[in-house]
Amino acid sequence: MERDEVFVPKPKSKLSCFAKYLNNPPGRVLSLVVTLTLGWPMYLAFNVSGRYYDRVASHYNPYGPIYSGRERLQVYISDAGIVAVIYVLYKIAATKGLAWLLCTYGVPLLIVNAFLVLITYLQHTHSALPHYDSSEWDWFRGALSTIDRDYGVLNKVFHNITDTHVAHHLFSTMPHYHAMEATKAIKPILGKYYPFDGTPIYKAMWREAKECLYVEPDVGGGGSKGVFWYRNKF
Repeated sequence: MERDEVFVPKPKSKLSCFAKYLNNPPGRVLSLVVTLTLGWPMYLAFNVSGRYYDRVASHYNPYGPIYSGRERLQVYISDAGIVAVIYVLYKIAATKGLAWLLCTYGVPLLIVNAFLVLITYLQHTHSALPHYDSSEWDWFRGALSTIDRDYGVLNKVFHNITDTHVAHHLFSTMPHYHAMEATKAIKPILGKYYPFDGTPIYKAMWREAKECLYVEPDVGGGGSKGVFWYRNKF
């Protein structure tokens, strides 16, 4: 878990003080709405739900702990591009009006961000997925700590990032257009260890928000202290 990048699960002891008060239907609705609308910008700006660092981490900071020295120039270029886009949006708003900009640009941006967060959340959050600390982690175990899901017709719309994520973890440098081919190849090899859940997405989203609140080792069941599973009991 020390090396996870996003939607890093927390042990029960590190949950916020109000987490247990959100463990109900209204609380889950609120949590999902906030996550799907603010999750992506909060992750970029403040590394919310990302890996723990010993100092403030932001994807916009070239000197932050997220990046190595050789990546700083790329971050500067990216930041400059963001500033340029913000300026262009400002000029458009001044010409067309803020309402026009929000409808034409803001709403589609929110939809894209929501799907990005939802897909990533469901790829890495499932009660059947173990998480490992450094005492139990190895590359293959870590690579299989994700799950493919079925978004129906949206699988094609999203270029199959939804139902080929296991292959992406195993072959991270593979071009995306080979992902379906690779997935078909690894299914018979992995057999019962191929992680897949065909639950309708709206049901899966609600179920994971209900069941996957924190992780703890299954030591009571004879498991290892370094293997963590999602729990939801307070």
